[in-house]
Amino acid sequence: MRCDLTKESDILSMFDEICRTFGRLDICINNAGIGHDAPLLSGKTADFKDMLDVNILGLTICTREAVKLMREKAVNDGQIIHISSIGGHFLPTQGWLETNFYCATKFMVRALTAGLRKELKELKTQIRIASVSPGLVQTGFFENCLNENSSMKASDISLFQSLQPKDVAESVLYILSTPQHVEVHDIIVSPYSC
Repeated sequence: MRCDLTKESDILSMFDEICRTFGRLDICINNAGIGHDAPLLSGKTADFKDMLDVNILGLTICTREAVKLMREKAVNDGQIIHISSIGGHFLPTQGWLETNFYCATKFMVRALTAGLRKELKELKTQIRIASVSPGLVQTGFFENCLNENSSMKASDISLFQSLQPKDVAESVLYILSTPQHVEVHDIIVSPYSC
């Protein structure tokens, strides 16, 4: 299901609809992410806020509501998966400076994932949390976030080997296939050439 992740009311309505339609929630995959061409020293505040609203607040609110619904419906073996980014592990090299703030949000996703894991353990629940951190995926993400003033151009992206969406999906399927006693923390997936 999709909703406007910048509006908490839309997120809450989505989880109400999930409850009405399916009666429970076993898996939540947070796959929202937005990036803007916004260098730290010259980026627009509105772009910074937009990335925080979607990449951090939207993910956090969805996670909170998913765990709440799982616990209300006694789903003690649920799974939360955050689709993050390799940018949450490594800062970009020169030529990718437009993505520094985006990467900062993905570093924060790592911290939120680890923090959630601790909170779930404190609750004595068996709900697991994992993340998948892919490198460049052929989705059009960068083409959409670059602007005409960027030092990189959309055509530059074609110079890099990209993952396919199926590569990320297979990582998600691996996480979902693990037995209950296995908790995957993070899977980093990158193209072979990287």
